[in-house]
Amino acid sequence: MERLLAQYAARPARPARTPRPLHIHLVDPFPPGPGHVWRTEQSRLYLMNTQSFFPTLIPDQGVAAAPLAGCSFNDWRGRMRQTPDPALSEGDRAELAQLTATGFPSRALYGRYLSWCVARLLEKLPDGATVTHHRAEARRVARDHENGGYGVELLNGETLHADKVVLALGHVETRLSPAQREFRDDARANGLSYLPPAVPNDVDWDQLPAGATVLVRGMGLNFFDVLGQLTEGRGGRFETTAADGGALTYVPSGREPVVVGASRRGTPYRAKAALESYYPAGVELRFLGEDAVAKIRGMGATAGFEHDIWPLLHRDTLWAYYTTLGRSSPDALAAGFLPELDALLHSGLDGDGVDWAERLKSLTARHVAEGRALDLAALARPLSHHPLRPGGKHRFGSQAELDAAVLAYLADDAASSARGEEDPVKMAIGALNAGRAIIKSLVADGGITQESWLGELRGWFEGFVEGLASGPPALRMEQLAALVRAGVVHFSGPDPVFRIQHGLFQLSSPWVDAEPWHARHLVEALAPANRVQGTASRLLNNLQADGLARPRVMLAADGGAVVTSGLDVSAPPYRPLDGAGTPVPGLYVLGLQLSSVQWGTAIAAQAGAEYRSGYRTVLDADAIAADILA
Repeated sequence: MERLLAQYAARPARPARTPRPLHIHLVDPFPPGPGHVWRTEQSRLYLMNTQSFFPTLIPDQGVAAAPLAGCSFNDWRGRMRQTPDPALSEGDRAELAQLTATGFPSRALYGRYLSWCVARLLEKLPDGATVTHHRAEARRVARDHENGGYGVELLNGETLHADKVVLALGHVETRLSPAQREFRDDARANGLSYLPPAVPNDVDWDQLPAGATVLVRGMGLNFFDVLGQLTEGRGGRFETTAADGGALTYVPSGREPVVVGASRRGTPYRAKAALESYYPAGVELRFLGEDAVAKIRGMGATAGFEHDIWPLLHRDTLWAYYTTLGRSSPDALAAGFLPELDALLHSGLDGDGVDWAERLKSLTARHVAEGRALDLAALARPLSHHPLRPGGKHRFGSQAELDAAVLAYLADDAASSARGEEDPVKMAIGALNAGRAIIKSLVADGGITQESWLGELRGWFEGFVEGLASGPPALRMEQLAALVRAGVVHFSGPDPVFRIQHGLFQLSSPWVDAEPWHARHLVEALAPANRVQGTASRLLNNLQADGLARPRVMLAADGGAVVTSGLDVSAPPYRPLDGAGTPVPGLYVLGLQLSSVQWGTAIAAQAGAEYRSGYRTVLDADAIAADILA
């Protein structure tokens, strides 16, 4: 909507011709702006995963047509602190009074910003443009053979005529996987409580009783949403006392359940570092830089992640780690190590990777203090490389031993986050995150093979970098540690096994020598799967049934066909391919359903983005708007 209005207002004047009017119809059962996910009435315990300085709805680069109104979230935050908008609630005002540029806003406050931007745009409508919101759900988009264009059928029975339609659907309902459906059905048969993947604000958390054991599968961002509702959301509070050395203490309300967290790693995602910018200022991509990217892009869709991209990003990660280690702990490195490392990093790019890896191992063994070398595998699986388990063969001997190990991990990670640019691990993760931004653009430009996309990028790197770089604010780790000390939260151990036995959920780990956990309640702390095949969206299912859209199919390394999560689309401006593989004219796709051709770029636009992927969604919207108005 923003790009359509901006480009319409900027269209060249045509003397003696009446401009063709622009009528925009927004179809959404939720208010435009906040939509479903960013509803303004939700709990303020639900935080964004990015700091105030990050997000923007209004473009600040990369587009020709200037915005008509609005600003970035951080600029809005400053404006609202000085001159509060009448629409702000008391909760909004209280949060704004405390929120800094590096703080993490609540999702409710971000929804208020989105609502404000929409209101400002509606105030600035150019002559000839109208916007109408239909508070309903679209069930079908069908070709209008009589009048041209499309008929958009709503659930309330109304049909809208449209010349062009943009599918900006975001998160839509999804059906459970076969394994989840089986688990749900078995749970029902045994009278158990199974909470499937969901938007956290859609869940009635009161159905989980106080004092009961609650198993939570997944320890990513939704895990912390669950914890917040079951602790602070029930009247508990966190306090800082001098007697505890400044550590947080949890004061329970007595209404909490006992929570058992489970994930493949056995630990939560690592917390974000305390930084003044999204990417560390001290991290420079010397290998996966613009020259290398241009070379890889020139290969077309023949580049492989592990062969062409990872060796460069791995070197950038090593350099970020060891230069930070040399600055923060100079005694950890022998004299002359960094020049030798620099020479080694610039070698082996076109030679024997195995030999290069052995040379790196030998160099660090000779010149890096014991226990201080970068171990990426240990970062990804901290409990699998815990000192209590030398060689990965030792099981945790008890539940208390496991909880103590995770508690130590939480404390160490929170301390690392607080050190920010002075922490070697967080700077290595910062390099991985910056490299991820480069890779996103490469993927969107078609610069990687399908086999590599499926087996390497999505196969292992995505989960690896998500667990390191997409974690919660450090405060959440400190709060989780306090909950562990209070006995409210325990952990299952890595590679958890869930089953139903003797009428109860059972949870165990092959790495823990302890009695399995038993419970009547299981929460899937996962976002609903973003898959167009298997979706519960009437609209997406009807588009596929009517032959106006289809999921994209890729070929894996073994030649097998793999149905991807997103739609099959043309080059930008993205139009769905019909059943015959032909782009559908006048129909466009924007956002999450582009996951088959983009990697993690359909979530938000970054204010003052350093990398093109940071404002990719804006560019997509701009290209669609231009094609519509052409």
